[in-house]
Amino acid sequence: MRAVTLDAAPAAPAVTEVDVPRPEAGELLVKVAASSVNGFDLAVAAGYLQGMMEHRFPLVLGKDFAGTVEALGPGVEGFAVGDAVFGVLMKPFLGTGSLAEYVTVSAGYGVAPLPEGLAVTDAGALGVAGATAVDCLDAVALAEGRTVLISGAAGGVGSLAVQLAAARGAKVIATARPGAQTDFVTGLTGAGAEVHVVDFTADLAAQVRAIAPDGVDAVLHLAGDGAELAGLLRPGGRIASPTGLTPDAVKEPDVTVHPIMADPNASTLTALAEQAVSGSLRVPVTATYPLERATEAFTAFTSGTPGKIAVACS
Repeated sequence: MRAVTLDAAPAAPAVTEVDVPRPEAGELLVKVAASSVNGFDLAVAAGYLQGMMEHRFPLVLGKDFAGTVEALGPGVEGFAVGDAVFGVLMKPFLGTGSLAEYVTVSAGYGVAPLPEGLAVTDAGALGVAGATAVDCLDAVALAEGRTVLISGAAGGVGSLAVQLAAARGAKVIATARPGAQTDFVTGLTGAGAEVHVVDFTADLAAQVRAIAPDGVDAVLHLAGDGAELAGLLRPGGRIASPTGLTPDAVKEPDVTVHPIMADPNASTLTALAEQAVSGSLRVPVTATYPLERATEAFTAFTSGTPGKIAVACS
């Protein structure tokens, strides 16, 4: 099968031929219709996870998937061949990723039925970013009337977090680059939402203080200097970071740092899918590349293309 692989790490991703994986006990073999590029994939390619997770080469990249169950491993219950599914690949090693024509995934974690009305391309771009956004908002206990600063709002996680935060009735301050990124973020929510887009290339602190003079209640650190962003919190505020910020890096004594590792459980995935089907959440896919041109998707990701970049795998 064709797949996006690494023969070492660090290395540049390439589209090559590898063997189709076989489902082990408790696994599904999924024929992948769509996947997407995430920051995690770039981190693996850059070698940042060397020594943290086992690497099995040739290493197939990819976390998100949407497609059809092709075969069942021993002991699988609750799924049948032909079922439409989506989710996030969760394995304790790197090597059999979802940027491929086929992937094996656990039947017990990280997978949910693909509902009617959810486009497969959207489903293949929803899992990682959606679960990360939900877990960040839950960690900071974002509620109606609170103010949240979302740094990196034009990215995949950020663009979903802006919508989810607005749906909770929060005031959103979203960072973006002037021009296409700002236009993209501005268009994410409806007329009733209170979303202020600020320019992260200018004096960010001054712009945020003009909107929230006493500081914001919460920060989602998806990009930028986490310690600097924490300084914009009011006393007692919270910052959630899936990008490696630790409490030791924050000097403010009256704020709480929540390091985030997304939990794409079936309940979260199902809830996200239901919101997408209802139209209350838009999966912000702005570009789709065929699998044979997947390396161009990585280039688009690193060049700052807003939203989610999908890969059509079959």
